[in-house]
Amino acid sequence: MTDIVRYHEIGGPEVLKVEQGDPGAPGDGEVLIAIEAIGLNRSEAAQRAGTYIVRPPLPARLGHEAAGTILAVGANVTGWQIGDAVSTLPPMRPGDYGTYAGQTLWPATQLIRRPEGLSAEQAAASWVAFLTAYGGLCEAGGLRAGQPVVISAASSSVGLAAIQIARAVGAIPIATTRQAAKRAALEQAGAAYVVISDEQDVVAEIRRATGGAGAPLIFDPVAGPFAERLMECLAPDGMLIVYGGLSNQPATFPRHLAIGRNLTMRGYNFFPLAADAARRAEAMAMISAGLEAGRFDMPVAARFALAEVGGAHRALEANAHIGKMLLIP
Repeated sequence: MTDIVRYHEIGGPEVLKVEQGDPGAPGDGEVLIAIEAIGLNRSEAAQRAGTYIVRPPLPARLGHEAAGTILAVGANVTGWQIGDAVSTLPPMRPGDYGTYAGQTLWPATQLIRRPEGLSAEQAAASWVAFLTAYGGLCEAGGLRAGQPVVISAASSSVGLAAIQIARAVGAIPIATTRQAAKRAALEQAGAAYVVISDEQDVVAEIRRATGGAGAPLIFDPVAGPFAERLMECLAPDGMLIVYGGLSNQPATFPRHLAIGRNLTMRGYNFFPLAADAARRAEAMAMISAGLEAGRFDMPVAARFALAEVGGAHRALEANAHIGKMLLIP
């Protein structure tokens, strides 16, 4: 038996319940993992609240990012054995599996070998953020050396990863955040410019940072009314990539501005990258090299026991942290 977090109804953090359950024996193509650390993601809070892009049948489990050790291997699993240190990647259907547990079954295709010298906490905190940033900036956005890129909500784990990915390819990261107290951390992460959106004119500041030209690429998890302001910051032929919906309000598309400047707004999620072995291997090679060399780092903002999962989600949704929050079974 092991601790397993489930929710039986849609709602706030209070619907998350820690229950005792049998994780089961691994089936065809599965492994059983002893979880050491669990990375929290805003998509999980959205899933719990019923605002995510999919809504699993209830009762459902949560969590798609963790680090641990393989305890058992099912049939038709190759390349993995008992004792291997691994990190998880999201399954293609959220709710079928969940990392919020002491032990969990997981598809063997959705595992990453833990790089040498990387702690379980760093392994649980890094992969989803860096893969999302890599796929959004390098694949979808075609980011190149010398280009400015605006990264909004930059104190999030994906935002911090995007700053570091942009630096790694030689681009110029411009970070936005609502809170002036986060400026120093964003500069330390590598942001060339930091715009405080609650205190400064975002459009004017980004224009100033880009010498009046505007940014060719913006990477945004907020959407909502803020998206129209970000579109005004784009250079001609620029692209706004939206990878989240933190505002939960409709995003207005400024059609006249978009037509006049040939602008693009597109959505992005990293599930196709995570499911494509060749693309994933290319991304992992860059990210693993950065993690092992210490060029990439994800600060751990807070640690919560699994029994404190409700409080962890409340802290996650308060948006006061910088980096990644973890659950420790």
